[in-house]
Amino acid sequence: MTPFTRLPDLALRTLGGSVVAASDESFAEKESLIRPGRPAFSPETFGGKGQVYDGWETRRRRSPGHDWALVRLGVPGVIRGVVIDTAWFKGNYPPYASVEAAAVEGYPSPDDLARAPWTEIVPRSELKGDAEHHFEVADEHRYTHVRLNIHPDGGVSRLRVHGEVRPDLSVYEGLGLDLAALVNGGLVTACSDDFYSSPNNVIAPGLARHQAEGWETARRRDDGNDWIVIRLAGRGLVRLAEIDTTNLLFNAPAAVSLTGLDGEREVPLLARTPLRPDTSHRFRLDHREPVTGVRVDIYPDGGLARVRLHGRLT
Repeated sequence: MTPFTRLPDLALRTLGGSVVAASDESFAEKESLIRPGRPAFSPETFGGKGQVYDGWETRRRRSPGHDWALVRLGVPGVIRGVVIDTAWFKGNYPPYASVEAAAVEGYPSPDDLARAPWTEIVPRSELKGDAEHHFEVADEHRYTHVRLNIHPDGGVSRLRVHGEVRPDLSVYEGLGLDLAALVNGGLVTACSDDFYSSPNNVIAPGLARHQAEGWETARRRDDGNDWIVIRLAGRGLVRLAEIDTTNLLFNAPAAVSLTGLDGEREVPLLARTPLRPDTSHRFRLDHREPVTGVRVDIYPDGGLARVRLHGRLT
C-alpha cells in the first residue's frame, strides 16, 4: 500500500464523484471507473459488445489522437496520488496514460471544462495489463476535476484519486453542519486498530449497508480499549453526537466516550455511555468550549458504522 492510498478517494462515486464525459465507451461504460470496491470479472461472459468488463473500455482507435474520460471529484481537494488500475484487461489495456486536473467552481458543463485551463499531474506513463499503477502527485493546488488520458485506446477498470478534502464551507455560514464529515473536510488522523476496515468509513456519507462499510477492530485480549481521532472540518462547537452501530449485531462496543481536542487541551464531551447493537444513538452535548478534533473511545473493542458530530464553526 502506498501511503497516499490511506487518504480518501476524492473521485469515489459514493462521495458524489461522476464521470461526466468520455471520448468513447463502446465496449464498457465510463461510470465503472469510480465505482467502490475491487473490479469483478467473470471469464467467457459475452454480451452484444463482446466480453463483459467491470471497467471502462474504448473501441480500437483507427484515427490519430487518444481517448479520455472526464471526472468530477465528489469532493474537491489537494491530490496526493493517483491509482490507475487495469485489472482484468490483459490484451486490451492502454500502453500509456496521463492525468490532468482543473479547478472550476460551480456546475460546469463538459463544454465549459473543455475550455478550462488544465494542469498535468501525472505525465504520460507506461502501463501494464492487469495491474495497479500508483503515481504520487506533488502539487499543492486545490482541484475539482480530473481528466484521465489513455494512449491511444483500451480499457481501465478503476481510477482512484487520493487526497485531502478542501471543500467550500462558506455555504454553511451562520448554519450548523457535521463537523466530522469527510465531505466537509473531516479526517481520521489516528486509530488504535483498523484490522477489518478503514476508520475513515465512519465519517463517509450516507448509511453503512453492511459491516465492511463501517470501522471494525480485532478482538482485544488486554485491558485497553480501541479509539479513533477525528480532525474536524474546522474549529467548532460540537452540540450533537450521533454514534451509529447499525449492522453490528454481535460486535458492537459496550460503551463509548467522546473527548474534544484543541492543541494540548482536552475537553470532556461525553462521559462513558452504554451503547446498543444495531442502533443509531443521538447524544446532546452540553459544553461551551470549541475544539479542533474529537477522540472517540469505544469499550473495549468492536465497531461503529458512522460517527456524526453536528455543530457550528467558530
